[in-house]
Order: sequence, then structure tokens, then C-alpha cells
Amino acid sequence: MGNVGLLFVGIVLLVNGLNSLGIVPARSAAVLNLFVGSLQVVLPTIILIQNSTDAAVISATWPTYLFGFTYLYFGLNLLFSLEPQGFGWYSAFVAAIAGYYALITIQSDPIFAVIWLTWAIMWTLFFLLLALGQAQLTRFTAWFLILLGVPTCTISALFLFNGVWSTEPVAGLVALGALVAAAVLSWLLARSGLARGAADATAEPAAEPQVSLASPVPA
Repeated sequence: MGNVGLLFVGIVLLVNGLNSLGIVPARSAAVLNLFVGSLQVVLPTIILIQNSTDAAVISATWPTYLFGFTYLYFGLNLLFSLEPQGFGWYSAFVAAIAGYYALITIQSDPIFAVIWLTWAIMWTLFFLLLALGQAQLTRFTAWFLILLGVPTCTISALFLFNGVWSTEPVAGLVALGALVAAAVLSWLLARSGLARGAADATAEPAAEPQVSLASPVPA
């Protein structure tokens, strides 16, 4: 994923997590998703047009479309109250590719391998929520997006922009430890009453689970 797009993905995941807790209104979140989704479709398209014969550039650029389509799809879901199952199965596709990238980058870039793993978990949660209707994961997913969206995307982009990045194995272990700690904290927060009142106040009876970046009330 390009660093410019990565910079903005962190904030859209944060907003989508807050949306699923009932803190950010759905239409407000939809606009940001459409902005970021468009950015992640337009920029890689320009890059590919300019470097259409460079296999390395193509390989590094095309995964950005996975996330660009995610936010465009989700933004449209919010605006038009589309059925969430299609988005759920698309999320399974993204999760599988993210998991593949996590595996192939372990040796060359352990930190980014953990980041890809984090994204694989996020999109797997969207699949479970929307395609399989596992509504009990809503609050865990929301907190997972809130806690990990900005660190894995925006902060990583800032480090990459400034050339501050480590590919040492120990850095990957630290990142993995942070992922586990954030997952545990997400579980604890999901079980707590924090922000539960806001979600309950905005919730409406529905047949489908309501979650930010995951259903038309999403990370």
C-alpha cells in the first residue's frame, strides 16, 4: 500500500470503529470512507499507468485497490443501506490476501508482516460479522479498529516518510507483542461499559449486525 494512502487509512479505521460504538454518525463516517476510498483507487491507477511495464511497481501497488474498494464499498453501504453480506464475503477475499502478504514478508520486513497480519484479522472480523452474522463480535471489532488503525497505518506511514524503519527480527517480535496486547485490551474494553451507552442510544432494531466498516449502521 502506498504511504500516502496508508497515512489516511488510520483515521478512517478509527472513525469506523467510533461509528460502530455509536459515537460518530453513519453518514459522517460515509463521507470520509468515500474520500479515502477514492484516494486509494485514483493514486494507484496513476502509478500503474506511469509504470505499466515495471513488474516491481505493479506488485507493490495493486494491493492498495483492496483497501480502496473496501472504503468505497463501505461508504456506499452507509449511504444506501445495502445488504451487508456482499461486503462480508469481499472482506474474506481481502483477509486471505492480507494473510498471504503477512507470510511472504516475514523474512524481509517483520514489522510489516505483523501489520499485514493485523489487517487480515480486521477483515476476518468483518467477514464473521457480515457474511456469517456473528453480531457478538461487534464491540470487539470496534475497539480493535480504534486501538490498531492509527498505529498500523498512520504512524507507520509517518515513520516510512521519515526513513525511520527497522527490518530486524526483534522489531517484528515487539510488533507482534503489541498486536497481542491490543487484542487483549480490545476484548476487555468490549466487555466493559465504556462507550456502551452511546452505542445503545443510537442502535435501532435490525436483522443484521451493526458494525462500523462492516455493515450499514464499520474498522
